Amino acid sequence: MSQIALPLERAGKAAPSRIVLGPANAHVADAISDPSNWPFGTAILLGPPRSGKSLMGGWFVQQGLGTTIDGADTLDETALFHRWNRAREGGERLLLIVDRESWDIKLPDLRSRLGAALQLEIGAPDDAMLAALIEEHAAMRGLALGEEATRYLVPRMARSFAGAEKIVAEIDRISLERKSPPSLAVWRAALEAVEGPEAPRLL
Repeated sequence: MSQIALPLERAGKAAPSRIVLGPANAHVADAISDPSNWPFGTAILLGPPRSGKSLMGGWFVQQGLGTTIDGADTLDETALFHRWNRAREGGERLLLIVDRESWDIKLPDLRSRLGAALQLEIGAPDDAMLAALIEEHAAMRGLALGEEATRYLVPRMARSFAGAEKIVAEIDRISLERKSPPSLAVWRAALEAVEGPEAPRLL
């Protein structure tokens, strides 16, 4: 499992210092690393919550590859249309990040322009990527969660980016509450708090 390092000033408790790469997002990383062939210099990025869309957008800008507009689907469409035109006039490449699962553009002129843009979507993490995400979130919090923890957690939890973050946050909370390092009992309690009773997931 590989990672993209981010500028240190972006790191923090709510933002990993690295982007974990796997089958769910490697194609996105490849596409944004070389925007030279993007149709009309524009790409649209969608993905599930907490999947690293904004982190990828930050990396794109930090590398000097273009401009990221995060939450593009929440902006005034006329203003966004004019912004797109200015980018085309200046040869600027735009990465538009969409917060929702889909983007229903109402303004015909904007819809026709962005309909030709490169469409990128982050999928759900596989088991290996989910384990790497758990380890990354644990490292951010100073938690020691090794392979034994991920082998236990991954088969029993929802396969999602947000799920990995929630599980680690819950492990951290319970460990602090019990004043004990993460253990099987803590992992089990965290799973039950986030996913519900454990028994049905073991059938």
